Amino acid sequence: MPTNGSILDRTAHYCVIGAGPAGLLAARSLKHAGIPYEQFDKNDDVGGIWDIKNDWSPMYETAHFISSKTVSNLPGFDMPEDYPDYPNHRQILAYIRQFARAYDLYPNITFEMPIERVETDDGGKTWLVRLGDGEARRYRGLFLCSGNTWDPNIPVHPGEYTGETIHSVRYRKPDEFTGKRVLVVGGGNSGCDIACDAALYADEAYISLRRGYHVIPKYFFGMPTDLFASKVTLPRFVERRVFELLLRMTVGDLTRYGLPKPDHPVMASHPIMNTQVLHYLGHGDLTYKPDIERFDGKRVFFKDGTSVEVDLIVFATGYKVTYPYMDKSHFEWISKYPDLYLSSLHREYDNVCCLGLHQTDGGAYDFFTLQADMMCNFILDQEQRPKQAAKFHELKKKDRPNLSGGIQYVDSARHATYVKKSVFKRYSDKLMRRFGWKGFGTMIPPGEEHAPQRSPRLKSRPSTARRTSSRAT
Repeated sequence: MPTNGSILDRTAHYCVIGAGPAGLLAARSLKHAGIPYEQFDKNDDVGGIWDIKNDWSPMYETAHFISSKTVSNLPGFDMPEDYPDYPNHRQILAYIRQFARAYDLYPNITFEMPIERVETDDGGKTWLVRLGDGEARRYRGLFLCSGNTWDPNIPVHPGEYTGETIHSVRYRKPDEFTGKRVLVVGGGNSGCDIACDAALYADEAYISLRRGYHVIPKYFFGMPTDLFASKVTLPRFVERRVFELLLRMTVGDLTRYGLPKPDHPVMASHPIMNTQVLHYLGHGDLTYKPDIERFDGKRVFFKDGTSVEVDLIVFATGYKVTYPYMDKSHFEWISKYPDLYLSSLHREYDNVCCLGLHQTDGGAYDFFTLQADMMCNFILDQEQRPKQAAKFHELKKKDRPNLSGGIQYVDSARHATYVKKSVFKRYSDKLMRRFGWKGFGTMIPPGEEHAPQRSPRLKSRPSTARRTSSRAT
């Protein structure tokens, strides 16, 4: 990598790129493991996707946590007791920043510092990092935590559409729909959320889906669905049947709302946690349309032969997985995802960890912690137990465990590396025990070593979200 001037030698340190939840959890594990690191973020504070003022953030005013606070908190750091089951994005941002303060992570972070380029000139033994101010530093290794929900994926269709188009990453407020005929393309959780906003604010609102999806309530028997699921221990062959029965009892036949019948069993695709969309479909405020066939001016033609004229199309069609500062050739790829061991560890380089790219059926943050802990233990093994490190190096190159839990996931880019969370955790825990590794992530904050080992608390501030309905992100 060409440089202007000298390269600062930081080869005793790891470089953490990004200070969202994944980056902060990586930093906490590194700190507790005693591994020197420096952290960079292009924004002016921690929070990543949860800071709505960041122009690349996929957040919108009505966004709420898709999973519940009880089972999806940052490990070792509970959300405030007075938070609702599904906090809004401002509450989550406040909580993340309190986490960074509680573990004293701010001093190691340089803000408003984008990464221009990351490269190696010695086969991956060290990494050259060029910062946004032109400075170049050489690091021992990398934690790539810059996220995967910022580079929009927009499908191409025949014809020309002459109305307005945006990707969901640019959507912010429901009043953007006022006085417009709106089509939302995509049936993920954000797509369903935005379609509900359009149902309330737009003159006409449509949602286009490629396939039928299962719609899962956020509550079962008065309990957040993920909390309820965590309390149900059943054999795998029984589990699916039980949840299918529960959905038939609570949600019913989706074709009554005009939706297509799901083309896959429950649990075979990432869940849609949004029954509000059924409310608006049932009241005629939102209309289902199948996949798009072509455009002609403002008219959109669908594969069932119908067409509508719309003023605005919102493409809630997912994201590309991109490290813009790093050559793609440093990775092997499975569909749109890098081929990583246990969704995080580079199979060849022993000093590169990628957090935030996993796809699973549960909350993310305990995943990040477990993955960061494994990487930190491996780093220490390379220093202190080279024979054990060599064994793990060979394992991560070749080991390809089936972590699907016996589920055949739908054939899509998103599900190409999908895992069942409980199976992933069991396998990872077994590896931790096999190698005698420690759990660094959930150690209590410095200065509280003699305090009761419970999660720190914080006081919440009143929500400023426009609505209090449970929304997914």
